[in-house]
Amino acid sequence: MNDWSVLVGIAFLGVAYGMVLYLISVGLSVTMGLMGFVNLAHGVFAMAGGYVTVTLMNRYGVPYFASLAAAAIVVAALGFVLERTLYRRLYGTSDFDQVLFSIGLIYVSIAVVQHFWGPLTQPMRAPAYLKGIITLGGFEFPTYRVFLIGFSIVVIAALWLTLERSRFGAQIRAAVDNRRMAQSLGVNTGRLFAQTFALGSGLAGLGGGLGADILVTSPGYPLQYILYFMIVVILGGLGTIRGPFLAALLLGIADTACRYFWPQMGAVFIFILVFFILFFRPQGLMRRARA
Repeated sequence: MNDWSVLVGIAFLGVAYGMVLYLISVGLSVTMGLMGFVNLAHGVFAMAGGYVTVTLMNRYGVPYFASLAAAAIVVAALGFVLERTLYRRLYGTSDFDQVLFSIGLIYVSIAVVQHFWGPLTQPMRAPAYLKGIITLGGFEFPTYRVFLIGFSIVVIAALWLTLERSRFGAQIRAAVDNRRMAQSLGVNTGRLFAQTFALGSGLAGLGGGLGADILVTSPGYPLQYILYFMIVVILGGLGTIRGPFLAALLLGIADTACRYFWPQMGAVFIFILVFFILFFRPQGLMRRARA
């Protein structure tokens, strides 16, 4: 394998990885920017999406795309219920209270998953039409990763249109910029919070299902990957959708390259990179001016 093949392969796999990180993390960025809630349990929704997807496919033979749709819908509904019953009670409380609640929710979810699915990793069995290799420009790429990138681009475009070109998106941006002013203009922020939280949870569930081949579905999922989700949000900037996209691609490519060239370093290189970026740009890659 020549040097160009290695670099192209790393970039391709890193972009696929970054797309998954973005789909999962963008909801966390918007909800943290809108609600000011330190939700360390965001990975729970991605884990739930992964379990719904692999369970429907492996146990019940549900088609792949139907399983993904079910994962997004089920997790969005779960997020809506949790926001209405638990999260809303902690708005405006201290960061310490929110962190404790998030950690508690993580461990409860781990216990629930272990009770029903056991401690083992759930395998992702992609459908036959997404297996194999595709040749593009003289380079060979896994079919599933090509699909993952293409499908993620479609979802991200739909998300951008929703947040940038719709009344719902305008309300979110207004609430992020100035919640009191938005309320004075008649925006029902309580309902907006619930809808936004459900949207972010649904995206996380979709990302968890799509990325089950990359971020393995296991009971320890929320603890294993939450640091990566938080890095995407912190580097990208709270309340934005463009910043986390750049941060997710950067993290995905950097982590893939580090694992290939310096596997013995583990995640050390990533933390060093994050340190230097935040040292020079403490507000993140993009400012919080708009959602």
